[in-house]
Amino acid sequence: MCQLLGMNCNVPTDIVFSFTGFAMRGGQTDTHHDGWGIAFFEGAGVRHFVDHQAAVASPIAELIKRYPIKSTNVIAHIRKATQGQVMLENCHPFVRELWGQYWVFAHNGDLKEFEPLLNGAFRPVGTTDSERAFCYILQQLRARFGDQRPPLDELRSMLSSLVHEIATHGTFNMMLSSGGELFAHCSTNLFYLVRQHPFETAKLSDEDVSVDFAQVTTPNDRVAIIVTQPLTTNEQWTAFLPGELKLFIDGCPQ
Repeated sequence: MCQLLGMNCNVPTDIVFSFTGFAMRGGQTDTHHDGWGIAFFEGAGVRHFVDHQAAVASPIAELIKRYPIKSTNVIAHIRKATQGQVMLENCHPFVRELWGQYWVFAHNGDLKEFEPLLNGAFRPVGTTDSERAFCYILQQLRARFGDQRPPLDELRSMLSSLVHEIATHGTFNMMLSSGGELFAHCSTNLFYLVRQHPFETAKLSDEDVSVDFAQVTTPNDRVAIIVTQPLTTNEQWTAFLPGELKLFIDGCPQ
């Protein structure tokens, strides 16, 4: 299956360190070589990069490793195809507009017999179960709440119902963000950690790279990293519970 990477912070932060290790799993230290993508929120906008090439061979992935784009919410994905051909339109994350905001979504898993009736503004461009699920979520949110975004607690409750409904069709590990928060749902494997003061040195498990975060942060910084499998060898990662939907705001799990 695919792998997911998310970052949620209280100040704009780059994801170069985490993405460097994550990208190695896209064809070198693991077999997720059927495309990749990453989306960075910046204000009301989104920088969105996808490529059907393996992340280890992609010049665009090399750019992301070397160009420290700062964001408070990032979602990345490396693909091992289960449904849909290896094509650009099937690469995650996917981006749509709802309530005057961009929403970014990525999924790890395989949904069986999931063919929801999509009769509104949200239609898939590619052929993946993942994009169908994303369109279905947005369609149901629009149907439930209309043209105005609801309070966060109502949105979270509705999303909890939707992800559990979709998960009855198979594995549904996913990440979803509109830029002010990051939702993450676990069917099988998701882990997270929060880096905050006092910061220490972290060492990647997929690449011989270490960073002393005390040298590149302030005492007020806080960064949550969410990933399918832990990225570092010397930090304490917390596993999600199966079926758990977590909300991250300003680098804190809610």
